[in-house]
Amino acid sequence: MTIYDFDRVIDRRGTDSIKIDNVKAMFGKENLLPMWVADMDFETPPCIIEAAMEKIKQPVWGYTKPSNSYWKSIQQWLKRKHALDVNPDELGFVGGIVPGLSFAVNALTEKNDGIIIQPPVYPPFHSVVRHSKRELLFNPLIEDNQQFSMNFAHLPTLLKNKPKMLILCNPHNPGGKVWSKEELISLADFCFDNDILVISDEIHADLTLPGYKHTPFASVSEKARMNSITFMAPSKTFNMAGVASSFYYIQNPTIRKKFQDFVLGNDLTGGHLFAYATTQAAFEKGEEWLLQVLVYINENIKFVETYLKKYLPKIKMMRPEASFLIWLDFSETGLSHDQVVEKLKSEAGLALNDGISFGKEGTMHMRLNIGTSRSIVEEALRRMKAAFV
Repeated sequence: MTIYDFDRVIDRRGTDSIKIDNVKAMFGKENLLPMWVADMDFETPPCIIEAAMEKIKQPVWGYTKPSNSYWKSIQQWLKRKHALDVNPDELGFVGGIVPGLSFAVNALTEKNDGIIIQPPVYPPFHSVVRHSKRELLFNPLIEDNQQFSMNFAHLPTLLKNKPKMLILCNPHNPGGKVWSKEELISLADFCFDNDILVISDEIHADLTLPGYKHTPFASVSEKARMNSITFMAPSKTFNMAGVASSFYYIQNPTIRKKFQDFVLGNDLTGGHLFAYATTQAAFEKGEEWLLQVLVYINENIKFVETYLKKYLPKIKMMRPEASFLIWLDFSETGLSHDQVVEKLKSEAGLALNDGISFGKEGTMHMRLNIGTSRSIVEEALRRMKAAFV
């Protein structure tokens, strides 16, 4: 068995990395320690790099189609990891989950239709709906004792706006919440009974941490299966977001036809030279790397948890159950939100995601990316301590 070295620090400067090389443009300041964009600093698994290199060696870089083995690798991964049986005709390729969300909104709703999101949540959930000229309807999550839950009491109040769609983040970003089967059944019942289509973004599903289990939305009931579109990708899981390779599964044939008619009609179905081969390599050969990186991420989370309790007890963390992102609460620091943002940038020299970008419910919060070497996590916390103690 290969042992992967996640302690090794990889210098990503000058590689056109958004996380590293876009810090000044985003934060107005250079030399900040980048702990924001949701990609990891670990080397992409060798099997994926090798698959890309094989494509590079091809003497002709022509149009590329997905092979039968590409689809089979997805089917087998979904079966092995999530006990999902998905037929090949229920699957499709999309060049990124955010584009997929946009396709779904535009294919299956009309302008001015209401679309429910549950903030604080991934910023593109907000922007995709707004840019598509649909009406954003908010069902804010309940935050209690550093954990999120869905507000089922508030959901019915949105029915007066006649919502047509709900976009679900499963597992949740930024909180890392792995929704329970019971919560998902309740959501599926509400949406089906009120003719609200569920779009489930499950990009962090395969980053569910030890001790927790991801439940695919479509698996919880027949109502969920027949009233949903699910988007998944190897991008976050195997640190290959730059490849822009994602997929969907839609088990209701009527919904699937509407969606596929839209993507076909707009010529949005094709992947580039590396998209299919790297995904197949990830799902066929990347599992050992994934198991090891999950252990490492979990240890990083424990380190942050211990450090904050010891040195920064006024900064609370929501312990993620999936992914490498930690939702930090600065409410007890006695500072305003703007003061927290400025202190992190100017005194700590840190670049974190501003909680308000996830919705107004993110006020006094920041998102910290710990998908990096332990030494960098330690340095980030030392800087935070120097600024806030």
